[in-house]
Amino acid sequence: MEESKLERIGEEEDTQQGRYLTFPVGEETFAVPISCVNEIIGIYPITRLPEVPSHVKGIINLRGKIVPVVDLRLKFKKPAAEYDERTCIIVMETGGLSAGLIVDSVSEVLTIAEAEIVPPPEYGANAQNRYISGIGAGDGRVTLILDADKLLDEEEAVSAPLM
Repeated sequence: MEESKLERIGEEEDTQQGRYLTFPVGEETFAVPISCVNEIIGIYPITRLPEVPSHVKGIINLRGKIVPVVDLRLKFKKPAAEYDERTCIIVMETGGLSAGLIVDSVSEVLTIAEAEIVPPPEYGANAQNRYISGIGAGDGRVTLILDADKLLDEEEAVSAPLM
């Protein structure tokens, strides 16, 4: 009986392999592994926190769980945009941390084969691609794949333990 439960868990992980949630931030299309996504919600009342970086919008109380919220436009140094009915929060969990990412909208779930993912280009010692783990180059489009662990595990980010 226990073996069949473990097999089901393995099958669920296999179905998420190579699958990414895509979303625009400005003109670029980004993606995160679907395995890190807990849920997608509309804009929620955000409680601001003092003395945090401007991209950390604050925290939300999501059914009794305190979740820090980061505006990806601001984190990626893009112009701020008014939140509208398409703006949403992607609630993610990885490495023992949970956070919400405010994005312009959510596009789709894509399957990107490992062979279609190339490493980000290197631009010298001063340039950084610290949040990009790869670039999906299939179907004539470019999708910037974010490293969920690095995105949620930064010194400047507000982190809340999972509750």
